[in-house]
Amino acid sequence: MDTGTNEGNHVHVVDDDDSFRTGLTRVLNAAGLRAVGYRCAGEFLLSDAATRPGCIVLDICMPGPSGVELLDALATREISPPVIFVTGCSDISTSVHAMKSGAFGFLTKPVRTEALLESVRRALAIDSQRRRAKQEIRLMQQRYALLSERERAVFLGVVHGSLNKQLAVELNTCERTVKTHRARMLEKMQLNSLADLVRAARLLGIQDEPPENELPPVAAMLGAPQAAGLGAPC
Repeated sequence: MDTGTNEGNHVHVVDDDDSFRTGLTRVLNAAGLRAVGYRCAGEFLLSDAATRPGCIVLDICMPGPSGVELLDALATREISPPVIFVTGCSDISTSVHAMKSGAFGFLTKPVRTEALLESVRRALAIDSQRRRAKQEIRLMQQRYALLSERERAVFLGVVHGSLNKQLAVELNTCERTVKTHRARMLEKMQLNSLADLVRAARLLGIQDEPPENELPPVAAMLGAPQAAGLGAPC
């Protein structure tokens, strides 16, 4: 494995051509990126590179697993770096398969430095966006897990447009208690507005509106008999 010394973004260059791989890592390092070289797909997979932020500049035709096979393996993971193919292979069917399998870009050798750097920088930006989005979802899931059953019911009710008075009836309690649940829910979720709640619901995969001919979300959560109560005293 050839390791660059620059401490910028990670660009993983996987190519069995030693001279091309070395030259490419030097170009990337000179451009302010952190380039790491691998002689084959197996060497790349034995490292922890696939779990790190960055992108992969990948050859197709290599001894052992091909670049397309590596791309297919990465596609099974929850998140992996975007792949840019830089290859001398001109086979159209291979190119089409690579793009259908999720390759971010496809460049042919000899590759222009400007085109390579533009593609790499776009791939790094996409990877950063994906990882931020994944982290935001995980964080929201962790916060949602802290809510009590009643706080989750209030969360769902507010997202679906229920007023405190309506929630009090559905939860068989009083408005003051609903307000308390709502305040605690907002505190635990670290949210401030209805717009924040709606966005959090989308991140959590909660639909915006209940399906037609079904119980309201709170009623469905707590069961129809309890939801039909007229509001118990506090």
